Amino acid sequence: MDEYKKETATLTFNDSGDSFELDVFKGIQGPDVVDIRGLYKDTGRFTYDPGFNSSGSCHSAITYINGEEGILRHRGYSIEDLASNCTFMEVAYLLLNAELPNQAEKDVFENSIKHHTLVDEQVYKFFSGFRRDSHPMAMMTGVVGGLSAFYKDAANFSTPEERELTTHRLIAKMSTLAACVLRYVSGRNFVYPRNDLRYSENFLHMCFSLPSEEYKVSHILSDAMRKLFILHADHEQNASTSTVRLAASSGANPFACVSAGIASLWGPSHGGANEAVLRMLDEIGSVDEIPDFIKGVKNRERRLMGFGHRVYKNYDPRAKVIEKAAHDVLEALGMQDNPKLKLALELEKIALNDDFFVQRKLFPNVDFYSGIIYEALGFPRDFFTVLFAVSRTVGWIAQWKELIEDPAFKISRPRQLYVGHEKREFVALDKR
Repeated sequence: MDEYKKETATLTFNDSGDSFELDVFKGIQGPDVVDIRGLYKDTGRFTYDPGFNSSGSCHSAITYINGEEGILRHRGYSIEDLASNCTFMEVAYLLLNAELPNQAEKDVFENSIKHHTLVDEQVYKFFSGFRRDSHPMAMMTGVVGGLSAFYKDAANFSTPEERELTTHRLIAKMSTLAACVLRYVSGRNFVYPRNDLRYSENFLHMCFSLPSEEYKVSHILSDAMRKLFILHADHEQNASTSTVRLAASSGANPFACVSAGIASLWGPSHGGANEAVLRMLDEIGSVDEIPDFIKGVKNRERRLMGFGHRVYKNYDPRAKVIEKAAHDVLEALGMQDNPKLKLALELEKIALNDDFFVQRKLFPNVDFYSGIIYEALGFPRDFFTVLFAVSRTVGWIAQWKELIEDPAFKISRPRQLYVGHEKREFVALDKR
């Protein structure tokens, strides 16, 4: 970290007059950070930052976000360029290896992923233990964690070769397991992966093909799926990624770490936003009802879902890509007059031109349009977060790999501000 040192800052405590010097580091881009690693040792004090809004938990070279300017880059490449020009496997390779692959590297990587798409036959029996109406994310959390029982060597990741094997297994098998979840809740047979298809094509085939007829994968639909996978691949140190890193810091096996990430993603404030957008559009009902809805939002009686973001204070760059994909999908399916899309477009138009929302920097985010696409493709709403998990696994495992290979790697141990009782005398049960 010394190469990123920029200057020092002085921290002075008014009550004692004691002063302490703190290093300030400057990254390649983004705000400077104050190094407080020695704060407790030097001062006997911790920092207090609920939600970690002002704390950097790690240094990372994977993803850069500038929320004020609406910038998202992976390894220096803009998300717009990656979504327009790359396959999902190329982006996965980039996140894992820091560079886009050449043709030979791409072929080797894709073949390795395809080699690992099958799961042990015993895994399919896991699903019979779930109720058919179980939440898909409950199944994903359990089954992905259960993979560690089949790959005991996953606990050994001390060499680059072992880490590569585990990362390839996770990326490959996640789509297979997600498709199994969908088939199980739909009462359909499981479909084996096809290695002659690309990642997104194969996923749609496993999800929707029927044994009684040939399934033809639409290029437009698979391309929309490709873009959605890329747009959700990684997003810096969000809640689920931080969960994966926290679990990994204990030395837990990567299947358990990703399962923990899935559990975190399951929360409605994280992975369930696009489902909430559709519920909002259902609630509004028609374009004529938008003015009353907007009025309710301003009076804090209603919530505008799919607008605003914890990080972005500008237009989410992913939303720009996904809006066009929504139009392409609906047109390909003969649903260009889809009332939800018309309602969404009109709502967006009004919100972007209303000072109330502009001043609060409430711009559309990626969830505003993704749910419309998922629903048009035939995915049930409670499955949307599973789709998120399939794509985000690439980012989770890249972040896991970065943490494990960091020389400064150590177990995470946040501190607290204790506000409970001081020492109390114990009172026996018969005297309480």
